Amino acid sequence: MIKSNQDKLSISKQCQLLRVARSSCYYNPKGEGLENLELMKKIDEIYLKHPFYGSRQMSLHLKKEGSFASRHKIRRLMRIMGIKAIYQKPNTSKKNNQHKIYPYLLRDKVISKANEVWCSDITYILMNRGFMYLVAIMDWASRKVLSWRLSNTLDTSFCLDALEEAIYLYGKPDIFNTDQGSQFTSNDFSDILKSHNIKISMDGKGCWMDNVFIERLWRSIKYECIYLQEFDNVYQLRKVIANWLEFYNKNRPHSTFAGLTPEEVYYGGNSNGLMPKNNKFAA
Repeated sequence: MIKSNQDKLSISKQCQLLRVARSSCYYNPKGEGLENLELMKKIDEIYLKHPFYGSRQMSLHLKKEGSFASRHKIRRLMRIMGIKAIYQKPNTSKKNNQHKIYPYLLRDKVISKANEVWCSDITYILMNRGFMYLVAIMDWASRKVLSWRLSNTLDTSFCLDALEEAIYLYGKPDIFNTDQGSQFTSNDFSDILKSHNIKISMDGKGCWMDNVFIERLWRSIKYECIYLQEFDNVYQLRKVIANWLEFYNKNRPHSTFAGLTPEEVYYGGNSNGLMPKNNKFAA
């Protein structure tokens, strides 16, 4: 909002009108150093294998591998990466009335048709000089990835963009399932689902198995794509992810479906058999 080439208002005056400290205009956020980025990569790899690790166990595991870092640093990096140990905790926190938590609707439910249930989740992607967050929306029955977005922050907007694109291209599901992350419990996200009469389902707290299929997607994309190469910029990362997800949807045989691809299962199980619309959301 503050423009340095403003003729009528100086930067000091603009800051004063917006009630922002002038020093904030000149602040250049300092990213994580190469040592921390390498440590975050190790944390990510370990977490995929042991999602029940908290900062204490993660620190002990890293020390056995020769990486000596304080538990405080491990905890801070895990917080930045948006990951935490998966285990049952006592319910000692109060619910935020602005962020309603919905019940889990999929327990013991047989899901066999496309667009019956969609699910979504966010994962952390490491780059050479930073990191990004990836959100994906998946059809539960076919495992087809319907849309995805990258962001350098954990705000809600990139999740909204992915949701709106999926609905535009593929219609709408009966049920949409997510975890209890703030992006998915936000009013903006819930309002879009409600406006399309989509039932909202959320995993139990700490129950990663409630959204297991998209958790498996993260494991696949990281071991088959992300960990095999290095990324210098977002453009390169976005292109590689787009290529892998196209391969995953159209060409990668899925053992659950006797070798069929997610796209073959999706259109075979969809009664209308329609291909998606032209993607007006594409960059």
